[in-house]
Amino acid sequence: MDLPLLPPVAPMLAKSVKDVPAGEYLYEPKWDGFRAIVFKDGDDVEIDSRNEKPMTRYFPELVEALRAQLPERCVVDGEIVIVTGERLDFEALLQRIHPADSRVRLLAEQTPASFVAFDLLALGDEDLTALPMAQRRERLEEALAGAQAPVHLTRATTDTALAREWLDLFEGAGLDGVVSKPLDLTYQPNKRLMLKTKHERTADCVLAGFRWHKSGGVVGSLLLGLYDDGGKLQHVGVASSFTMKRRAELVEELEPLRVAEGEDHPWADWENASAHEKNRLPGAQSRWSAGKDLSFVPLRPERVLEVAYDHMEGTRFRHSGQFRRWRPDRDPESCGYEQLEEPMKFDLADVLR
Repeated sequence: MDLPLLPPVAPMLAKSVKDVPAGEYLYEPKWDGFRAIVFKDGDDVEIDSRNEKPMTRYFPELVEALRAQLPERCVVDGEIVIVTGERLDFEALLQRIHPADSRVRLLAEQTPASFVAFDLLALGDEDLTALPMAQRRERLEEALAGAQAPVHLTRATTDTALAREWLDLFEGAGLDGVVSKPLDLTYQPNKRLMLKTKHERTADCVLAGFRWHKSGGVVGSLLLGLYDDGGKLQHVGVASSFTMKRRAELVEELEPLRVAEGEDHPWADWENASAHEKNRLPGAQSRWSAGKDLSFVPLRPERVLEVAYDHMEGTRFRHSGQFRRWRPDRDPESCGYEQLEEPMKFDLADVLR
């Protein structure tokens, strides 16, 4: 390749803020997919991930579309997503990272991916990273004026009120929030200079176990459960943001709850692969967890904690929950899925249009 920017290039990142800020910003929907920087030089197309690793082989259908629709020579920052029905489908996206080429190509036909562009880093012989965001957006709009699915130009606005509407409206299509980019911001790889606003909700969950911290001797994460309609405790995620001092305190605090040898536990079959087919249990192996120790210390499901979470992915929290407080006033059996807020449905096609 002969481009002003060559792979790998670390993407510019965003830091979390509670509210959509007012001011001189370009606001965009926050897409829930794989961050990707695309390098195109003639027929040569390379797709790099957020951690600067190549993803080209996993999305052959996108390579063809990007080759046909992007400018002859360019570097574009964006997001790879998969749409199922009217929503983004992150679970389907995870399935695409597979070692077998035959499997990748089958999934490329069954669950084709899309690319949503939101920044232009280079065009022809020009390195555009020193230009302000407002100018890069204008150049991106010109470069992708004729783009058609599965290549999309993300929506954008400078209207703060509209961006705040998007925060609520687009969640129903599976989007993650809103990103606010200062209009004068140059592109600075690997720096958190953009702002992201995501929903935060709370849920009362059952504590059913913990994993040791990688450093050993202290609690790494708390395993969270919710009861389904059939009365089974389903694993929904973890809470893991604690100081080292608090992690050490939790070891002693949780000791009375530890399950004795021979005592029943709702997730006792976690090591049995077939058990995961009917229930959500911790410890399910995947290509993402290969080699990791997924064992846990089972606890009697007698304590309830309130956690903050951003949104659900199917029957689990999309990201780790944030511990808020213990709830000694709640019965574990009362902690079910019905307490979770469901966002209003919204057709993703209207976001991409």
